[in-house]
Amino acid sequence: MSSNPVAETVASLMPRAKAELTELVAFKSVADFDQFPRSESEGAANWVADALRAEGFQDVALLDTPDGTQSVYGSLPGPEGAKTVLLYAHYDVQPPLDETGWATPPFELTERDGRWYGRGSADCKGGLVMHLLALRALKANGGVPVNVKVIAEGSEEQGTGGLERYAEEHPELLAADTIIIGDAGNFRVGVPTVTTALRGMTLVRVRVDTLEGNLHSGQFGGAAPDALGALIRVLDSLRAEDGSTTVDGLTGTSRWDGLQYDEAQFRKDAKVLDGVELIGSGTVADRIWARPAVTVLGIDCPPVVGATPSVQAGARALVSLRVPPGVDTVEATKLLQAHLEAHTPWGARVQLEQIGQGQPFRADTTSPAYAAMAQAMSVAYDGAEMQYAGQGGSIPLCNTLASLYPQAEILLIGLSEPEAQIHAVNESVSPEELERLSVAEALFLRNYAAN
Repeated sequence: MSSNPVAETVASLMPRAKAELTELVAFKSVADFDQFPRSESEGAANWVADALRAEGFQDVALLDTPDGTQSVYGSLPGPEGAKTVLLYAHYDVQPPLDETGWATPPFELTERDGRWYGRGSADCKGGLVMHLLALRALKANGGVPVNVKVIAEGSEEQGTGGLERYAEEHPELLAADTIIIGDAGNFRVGVPTVTTALRGMTLVRVRVDTLEGNLHSGQFGGAAPDALGALIRVLDSLRAEDGSTTVDGLTGTSRWDGLQYDEAQFRKDAKVLDGVELIGSGTVADRIWARPAVTVLGIDCPPVVGATPSVQAGARALVSLRVPPGVDTVEATKLLQAHLEAHTPWGARVQLEQIGQGQPFRADTTSPAYAAMAQAMSVAYDGAEMQYAGQGGSIPLCNTLASLYPQAEILLIGLSEPEAQIHAVNESVSPEELERLSVAEALFLRNYAAN
């Protein structure tokens, strides 16, 4: 990293950053209170609030959002007439999944092979520490040149939309000239990246019923309509022979014109088994950033162990559809539901229930904030050019903020590069990425203020 006072300050703060991330990761802040105690999330929220107060933030508050969780807010006044920047991250995390699959305990930050392991280390507790590092570096080198607002969400991973609803009800609270969403990531370690597009998502439960009750498969099988068989036919209709998503009326031919994703590298990142083909057509970037993608998330049917020779009377599945930028999720949901109904065979009864959705997002990369970030990242990454990438996942809050503040510039950066394995076992963060991105964010705030 180029030698400059901001970079030197961040480097000196890294031991403190590790200690803070250790404290924050220790909270089992999964916002599913059937699995983990509410007190764990409350503890993490209070930790964030205390950290903001210690940095001189005003109006620090735990906001009770409509989904029963808390988001943490604070504001740090800058010079008179300065621009306002909103810094976002979330303190809630995904469940640890199979704890026996972790090499070290998921809620104990552990250094191994140059990375820090722990649930939330990259997604997104590390993002909160990144914001703190950037602000501390500026304070130590002439001060923070903008007004800063911080919002730390408490239920992002649950997709329950509490902060979105709260923001809509209090539109003045998060108003800003520029918004930095610290919940994305570099294309890979050492490649400075802003995420300029996000796919939206819709979730639909589909239930198929054919009989009043299960039947003996020997006595009735062959003529009695099998609900599980019908469901399998419906789900299969959502894919073409090459695995491309096929929802009637939904286009799947859009192209991605930014950073490309090497197919061999994608196979390695995705840990695809030898001999197994990738699905879909077009470039990898087309498939994961610019086109719709259906996934069957779960099926309710008898498990193999203990199954009886029966024709099933009913079966259900949970279907996810990722919706690319340029497509309205509400319309895509209608098309998905119509497709499921139209492709249900044998006159079987089908019930559909939509249980969640979020709109896709596309940033305006011609805005001054992008130039300020490109310059900052070039310094933080020793002259490397900032890249534009997409992300297949959803951050519904982006669209809420874009609609509430249409003049605001929105940039997505963060620590969730492929090696981080977010949402999986053995999630980790690269301390080098944390350091460089903290420098980049600090320099961005300085560049942006000078524009």
